[in-house]
Amino acid sequence: MKDDFRRSMGWLHTWAGVVLGSILFAIFWMGTLSVFDCEIDQWMKPVTRLAPAAHAMPLESYRPFLNEAIAAKASFWNVTLPGEREAVVHTHYGTRQKFISHDVNPVTGQILPDAGTLGATGFIFPFHYTLNLELMNMGEWLVGLASMAMLALCVTGVIIHRKIFTDFFTFRSQAKSRRMLLDLHNISGVLGLPFHCILTLSGLILLGATFFPAGINAVYPNTRSYFFDSNGLSFLAVKHGKAGASVVSLDQAAMRAQSLWGNGAEPHLVLVANPGLTTSRIAFFRGTEGQVMVERDVIAFEGSTGAFLSRPQALGKIMQTQRFLSGLHLIEFHHWVLRWIYFVLGLGSCVLIATGFLFWLDARRKRQAAQFGFRLVEGLAAGSVTGIILATLAFFVANRLLPVGVSYWGMERATVEICAFYTVWLAACVYGWLWPRSVWVVHCIAIGTLAILATVLNWITTGDHLFRAVSHRYLWPVGGMDAVLLVGALLAFLAAGRLLRRLRKQQHSSRLIVEAA
Repeated sequence: MKDDFRRSMGWLHTWAGVVLGSILFAIFWMGTLSVFDCEIDQWMKPVTRLAPAAHAMPLESYRPFLNEAIAAKASFWNVTLPGEREAVVHTHYGTRQKFISHDVNPVTGQILPDAGTLGATGFIFPFHYTLNLELMNMGEWLVGLASMAMLALCVTGVIIHRKIFTDFFTFRSQAKSRRMLLDLHNISGVLGLPFHCILTLSGLILLGATFFPAGINAVYPNTRSYFFDSNGLSFLAVKHGKAGASVVSLDQAAMRAQSLWGNGAEPHLVLVANPGLTTSRIAFFRGTEGQVMVERDVIAFEGSTGAFLSRPQALGKIMQTQRFLSGLHLIEFHHWVLRWIYFVLGLGSCVLIATGFLFWLDARRKRQAAQFGFRLVEGLAAGSVTGIILATLAFFVANRLLPVGVSYWGMERATVEICAFYTVWLAACVYGWLWPRSVWVVHCIAIGTLAILATVLNWITTGDHLFRAVSHRYLWPVGGMDAVLLVGALLAFLAAGRLLRRLRKQQHSSRLIVEAA
């Protein structure tokens, strides 16, 4: 640390970004994609591309799935009803050994074929807060460490910029690469500063049970009680009952829940806990698409008798704040303009981290290019920025290439998709270490190629494409996905062209120096 305060903050800003920038980019990249996780799911699961049902089926139509859960001695069963972003019905039940889910056609009630993929909700979304490292919650702890570093980066970034508002309006696209990178870093940092801070802080609060257990234990007797309270699940705190009890009519219980809510509110999720036992519970979760705060207005009944059991009381200030920040982070509310703003600002966060890496490398290339530390950061930067984008596109391409229902080397289709993701990511990192001079050009060309390939494969394998989506509203998510892929391909090729011209210019200058010597 330096004697001068601003220089000390500059040192902290630099090294916090270099050490944890790779994790931060992965978090923000996957988190940005998770803004449209349901839409990506429709692209990756063609069988779910259904037109919205004109009339909802009675809840009793899903009784066979509930009976299946009872026969399997499941601890819970639930059904998620169609909404604005999803046209299919999802049913789930879980036992100690397995977790079973079905996608159901809301018009016919038939089970849709298994798409053989985890999709965005099963892979991309959990990746952004667990890194898919489940051993001892290692992934969550790394995400928490990187999130604290991000808050420190935001604070130190404000301190070290003397002209922060001037930097916001300054972008010299024709300047030297180092100056242009710094301008882009400053603009993306200042423009998204509130977004960076709020999303990072709310993410830490969402995982408060892991990061701040002392605060939770000061208010709640245990973590389970906190989980029940924060999610409106206090009705689950019951003992294991006796088997053989039936579950009352789901439709009659739903009508009672709707009358208690009033204002024409509809349930979004129906949960049956301990199905088939005397202690079973039926809970109806009201949809909260019209507000930011996750309200968790859950009405519960006894499963075997239908007697009213509970409805959450008025929330305290602490829980209101927690629910508001949760809603702000998870954006469960339906507002397409805000959703796109989140997506653009999320990409801005990725640009912020990427330009920070590139500026650090460009500023030290002449003096430290041969040193191990520089080569290590260079490989990590390429792997964590363009590498993870390549890996994500490989995930999409594998989804469209692999036939449904196949398995390779004893692995199911979904596992093969994930293997493709990690294999390409590792290969991108290795390429960055072995061929650092050309890695950015090659990666950008590969990104553009894979993005176009994914779009073409979607057209070939499903018949759906961008122009067809224009005339079929229910295909807008698929068309939007194709459009984003094509725009990304265009930007990747433009970046590759600029980087290639710069590389040739550097090679020409080096040749002139050698000839002059």
